[in-house]
Order: sequence, then C-alpha cells, then structure tokens
Amino acid sequence: MSSFVRPADAGQDPLNKIPRNYRPISTHLAITPPVSVVIPAMNEAENLPYVFKTLPDWIHEVVLVDGNSTDDTVAVARELWPDVKVVRQLGKGKGDALITGFEACTGDIIVMVDADGSADGSEIVSYVSALVSGADFAKGSRFANGGGTDDMTPIRKLGNHVLCSVVNAKFGARYTDLCYGYNAFWRHCLDKIELDCTGFEVETLMNIRVVKAGLKVQEIPSHEYLRIHGTSNLRAVRDGIRVLKVILTERSDRAKRAARRKGARDLPFRTGQGEVS
Repeated sequence: MSSFVRPADAGQDPLNKIPRNYRPISTHLAITPPVSVVIPAMNEAENLPYVFKTLPDWIHEVVLVDGNSTDDTVAVARELWPDVKVVRQLGKGKGDALITGFEACTGDIIVMVDADGSADGSEIVSYVSALVSGADFAKGSRFANGGGTDDMTPIRKLGNHVLCSVVNAKFGARYTDLCYGYNAFWRHCLDKIELDCTGFEVETLMNIRVVKAGLKVQEIPSHEYLRIHGTSNLRAVRDGIRVLKVILTERSDRAKRAARRKGARDLPFRTGQGEVS
C-alpha cells in the first residue's frame, strides 16, 4: 500500500478530486486502506467523550470491546459515534479484550487505543503514515524523540526500562519503550503473531512476536496523558512479573526451536531415503 498525494489546484477544493475509494486525511493526503480503531473499555463512560473527540473522522470503524460495564459505557459510545461496533467481551483482561476486538475488525489497518483518555487520537495519522510508507507494525513510544508521558511513576519507568533492555538484548530489538498500548499494524500481522495471553502483558507479547516474525517495526513518538476519570487496573509489581514471565517464556521457546534446528542439521542424511531420520 502507498499514500496518495495530489497537489491542490488553485480555486478548487482538492478533496472533491479524490477518488471515492480514498479516505481524506488532510487537504494534501488520502489513503485507500480502511482503518479500524479498537477500544477496550470497562466502566469508562466518563472518559469516552475525551477519547472519541480526538478520533479522526476519516477512520473506517470504531470497535468498542465492552468488558461487562456496569455504567453507561455502551450508551455513551453509541451517542458519541452512532456507527460504533460494540462487541461484548466474554473473557477477562486487556489481552482478551484486544483479541476479541481484533477478530471483529474489518479494516486493513488496526489501531489500539486505550479508553481512559491517555491517548491522543490525532496521533493516529502518524501511525497510519508509517504503515502506508512500508512498516508492518507502528509502535508507539513515550521515550522516542518527541514522545512523553504524564502518567508514569519512577518505579514504573525503571521497570519499563529494565524490561525493554532485556527484550532488546534477547530478541535483537531496538525499542525505546516496551509496555505501551498505543500501537497500529496491518491486519495480516495477526496471521504471523499468535496472541494467547489475557492481561496487560499483551503489548509486550506483540512487541516480541513481531520481531521474532521478522516484521518491519517503526516506532512512533507518542505522548501519554493522565487518566481523566477513575483508577487504572494496572498494578506495577503484579503486571511487571507477568511481563517478565512472557519474556522468559518467549526466550525459552526461541532457544528450544534453535536447538531443534541445530539437531536436525547435525543428523546424518541417508542417500536415497529422501528424508532425515
């Protein structure tokens, strides 16, 4: 996929000249791939107005995954975005919610956005631009040049740095941020990164498996704002341990596969048998 750029003609509205199958992003840029935005939410009715007002109007669909909310989350979402696709989450955890949302998407590009108001939807254009320019996975980073965060304690920042360094060392990645949920990717990436976790560690699992799959990753500077209302279910120590377990498990699986490949190469080949025994 590639971006579609057309210079504006004097005295004319350039958007009127864009073919219908293209979605206008600005007066100078339009894209053809439909973009789906997945928002996992549980009791986020007060925050959704802040989330939805920043979403660009050119996106293809919004998929809200409702984690059995007891407030007006679903009603507020439908009022703010009448065409919103609401999917009920049958399991528990952020990972489970995202997997549920991904399955419901119909767009070629999928964007992950938190429902607490910490993400700025206007940044989506940067993620999409990276994807249509050749990246497979556009990864948000609060620590890349131009990024930032208003919502990270010193202990969380230290933990994120340590875990990020481990992933870079063990998997050959070059991430500046690891545990951040604002990402975007081509839908075909899901065929190469099987997701099988339910909690907050899902972002780490995705980041590791895109590298293991050999996908092209581009970091996008992103600013994380404070949660507007309510309290987060994130627990630094508990969820940090779960992230570490994911890293160790993925590293162990990688080592086992490498050992199996080496063992296969070392086995004798019998001429005429057509197989390695």
